[in-house]
Amino acid sequence: MRRMRRYLCLLPWLLPVPGLAAVDVGVTGVKGELKTALLNGTELSLYAGSDVGEVQLDRLCQRAEKQVDAILRRYGYYEGHVAVRREQTGKGWRVILQVTPGSPVLVEAVDIQLDRVAAELPAVKLASSAVAGLQGKRLDEGAYRSARDNLGNALTGEGYLDARLTVHRVEVTRGKRSAVIRLAWDAGTRYRYGAIRFEGSLWQPSLFARHVPFKSGDYFDQNQLLDLQRALNGADYFSTVDVATRLDGAAPATVDIDVRLAPAKRSIYSGGPILGTDIGFGARGSIEKRWVNSYGHRWKSEAVLAQRSDKLDSQYIIPLPDDDKSSLSIGAYYADEKNWLWATRDWKLGIEKSSPWHGWTRTIGVYNLASRFAFDYTVIGPEGDQTGHRYRERAAFTYAEASLERKQADDAEFVRRGWSLRLSARSTAGSLLSSARYSSLTAEARWIRALGERDRLILRGSLGHLWTSDFSLLPPELRFFAGGDRSIRGYAFESQGPRDIFDDVVGGQSLAVASATLEHYFTPQWGAAAFIDAGNAFDGLRLQPKVGVGLGIRWRSPIGMVRVDAGVPVHDRHEHGVRFHLVVGSDL
Repeated sequence: MRRMRRYLCLLPWLLPVPGLAAVDVGVTGVKGELKTALLNGTELSLYAGSDVGEVQLDRLCQRAEKQVDAILRRYGYYEGHVAVRREQTGKGWRVILQVTPGSPVLVEAVDIQLDRVAAELPAVKLASSAVAGLQGKRLDEGAYRSARDNLGNALTGEGYLDARLTVHRVEVTRGKRSAVIRLAWDAGTRYRYGAIRFEGSLWQPSLFARHVPFKSGDYFDQNQLLDLQRALNGADYFSTVDVATRLDGAAPATVDIDVRLAPAKRSIYSGGPILGTDIGFGARGSIEKRWVNSYGHRWKSEAVLAQRSDKLDSQYIIPLPDDDKSSLSIGAYYADEKNWLWATRDWKLGIEKSSPWHGWTRTIGVYNLASRFAFDYTVIGPEGDQTGHRYRERAAFTYAEASLERKQADDAEFVRRGWSLRLSARSTAGSLLSSARYSSLTAEARWIRALGERDRLILRGSLGHLWTSDFSLLPPELRFFAGGDRSIRGYAFESQGPRDIFDDVVGGQSLAVASATLEHYFTPQWGAAAFIDAGNAFDGLRLQPKVGVGLGIRWRSPIGMVRVDAGVPVHDRHEHGVRFHLVVGSDL
């Protein structure tokens, strides 16, 4: 009985209150941004879907008329009218705001008063043009405030830290449906950089000089501070970079810069299993010293042991004390590689200088390549298949190489709009320190565009040509081959090119490959791809293109994009069947 009385006491709180009903709000007469602003800007919108009483609804509807009028004015409609209509439905109240905006007020003139010197600065000039661009358009309070504030921020960013907005008026003449915007700034003194200090540093000052895009006495520029922050973060020496400004320096109208740094972990070790259709299954390990000494020298080495490829690569990198962020790299490389036709052992030593150049990365170097290689043959006889070496060669080449490389992408992890281009040229000095004369030109390009929200088109192309006095002495690394994950899918790695009298592929003097891939993503992480690759390595003008087509799977994994493709050759008497390709890495 006692429990029953307790439930009866709660019954009035569980029953609906008479006179309360849910509210649904709608707007007619306008579209787009203005309609959205009206739906969200009235007090009625706060009660959408909630239960309100009839008296409270009367008050909300009365306030809505004034609120709609204020919103219309912000969008330049000073002759607007709203009729509030409400009706009761089976689910509650339906309130309709019937809006008649009328003719808008247009900006007739824009008057901007600025210091003459400040007005000529590029950033200020651009922001000022945006304000002047409001002339002839519908008066929009949001657009006006944004353009006005951007102009003030541009002045601050260019060093006018004491700039004051002295006049900011919008004069509306309702009879003429016109408005005049009047703005004036007192720019004041333009500030300069004062002292530049680095705190918590383990390195020589020359290491930082190459990253600082300004010096004491230059005019202050906020964008340069952002460039400094990005450069120091990108240097990979520091775990924390904090760039702060101080206005209490000894000299007037100066900004002191304090950069506080915390070193990153000095040594990085990584390793694990690897799997690639070009090299097979294996393991990889690497070590990197982010800095070797107080001058910021770096060292890194990587070793790969796989079924068809063993490699060891070591580099010592020296940052140069230049403003262009150049670096000198001394490297040693060893590779023992083999495929179905040839085997090679290469030793390479090199020294190269890399530096930025008009948005590109320019690399110039000198290399010495020593190679032992052999092309195999297979004889099918009564006692079974016998494999041997058709010929063996030892060769050495000392050559110079210059390259230009550039990448642009909206997102490094998943590119929706981007491209990359690499151009390179190699040449020996005749036959000096080389087994034969050798020169080559190559170009590689990649282009990515999103087609809507779920699709991407990826185009890829490679061109190359070489000149030599004795092609037979060129190791496989210096010849052109086609086929493989990043060439023509559906074919084995470097399995296509000109053939010798035994009908075996020996590589060519020229290369031309093109590829198109269309990707569609079903979820943010998973997608499918369809592709067609075509081209070949060739001699002279005798291009006999190989074509591979197929389908693939895409997975945006935690370690990067994973691509699994199944490709088949098209109308090829030497190759047939499905070949799988696995690639893990960035799009560009």
